Amino acid sequence: MTKISDQEILDKFKNPPTKDKAFGMLMNKYQEKLYWHIRRMVVYHEDANDVLQNVFIKVWKNLDRFQQNSKLYTWLYRIATNESLTFINQRKRKGAAPLETEDYDLATQLRADPYFDGDEIQIKLQQAIDTLPDKQRVVFLMRYYENMKYDQMSEVLDTSVGALKASYHHAVKKVEKYLKND
Repeated sequence: MTKISDQEILDKFKNPPTKDKAFGMLMNKYQEKLYWHIRRMVVYHEDANDVLQNVFIKVWKNLDRFQQNSKLYTWLYRIATNESLTFINQRKRKGAAPLETEDYDLATQLRADPYFDGDEIQIKLQQAIDTLPDKQRVVFLMRYYENMKYDQMSEVLDTSVGALKASYHHAVKKVEKYLKND
């Protein structure tokens, strides 16, 4: 099967007989990328799946209104990022993931996660990332793991390139400090 373009997916989505098939194509094309973007933010596999499901529900409901002012990929990442941040903030409010307390041991949680296949260094890096404020965490994850360019991040996060560079710089310094002190 040849790779289908975003425009072809959007055109098929607008046509009622091919709408469901087009959405399936969109999911096949972007599901894995979005999953890992979300997973790096929310950490746990089950949570990432829940957030991803919410993302695709939002996409299904709103794809008809997509104005194509940005790339489809950028629009999807914006939704995934916002849904991830909403999920994290809800967890913090409910007290389900008290990242700021000593009772929450991320390293133990990650080692117990059957879907986590990292080593001690990755666990320590994740712990360091989890200490970052939400905005810095998102910028760090997009830049470090996804090697996303600042202009792309600017579209996704609706923030200036200069602010993103500053956020990334501060995030890197905080991660370095955490790893040195640990």
